[in-house]
Amino acid sequence: MKRDIILAGVGGQGLLAVAAVLGEAVRSLGLRLKQAEVHGMAQRGGAVQSHVRFSDRPIYSDLVREGTADLVLALEPMEALRYIAYLRPDGVLVSDTRPVRNIPDYPDLARILAELAAISPHRLVDAALLAEKAGSAQATNLVVLGAASPFLELPEAALVGGIRAVFAGKPDAVLAANLRGFELGAEWSRAVA
Repeated sequence: MKRDIILAGVGGQGLLAVAAVLGEAVRSLGLRLKQAEVHGMAQRGGAVQSHVRFSDRPIYSDLVREGTADLVLALEPMEALRYIAYLRPDGVLVSDTRPVRNIPDYPDLARILAELAAISPHRLVDAALLAEKAGSAQATNLVVLGAASPFLELPEAALVGGIRAVFAGKPDAVLAANLRGFELGAEWSRAVA
């Protein structure tokens, strides 16, 4: 078993928390993990991306090559579009549909979403809507992770354990909202399949 994943978003969206949750889940299963991150300027809404690779066999590179990713998980639609070249032909795209308009000439959102919807298979989720139902607008990252969970080939219990580990020092309400966001994203993804 081997999975190559690209995580993409904008600084401040919690992309690195998603990477940490995946890392904790993978380690809890005794799998091998490689991860590489590029951090943008969060205060400027800079791009943030992470390559996450895990396997039951040795992994020799931290980076996912273009055209080989099993999954691109994006917290922002334009960032999803930026990284679709990394997907293998039957790879899956999972992205939030709400933009972070951090540049004055942000492209036409309808056009971006149409290009993303042309990728098969895909999940384009209104993560903010589900995060509000979960009790925290800041849980959008975990909603998107939940929407991607059917494609990760990781047991849901391991992902929940990863969330618990990453948010262990936070108030109970924060942990609960993130767990609920993940659950709502996973339920939504299974329902639209």
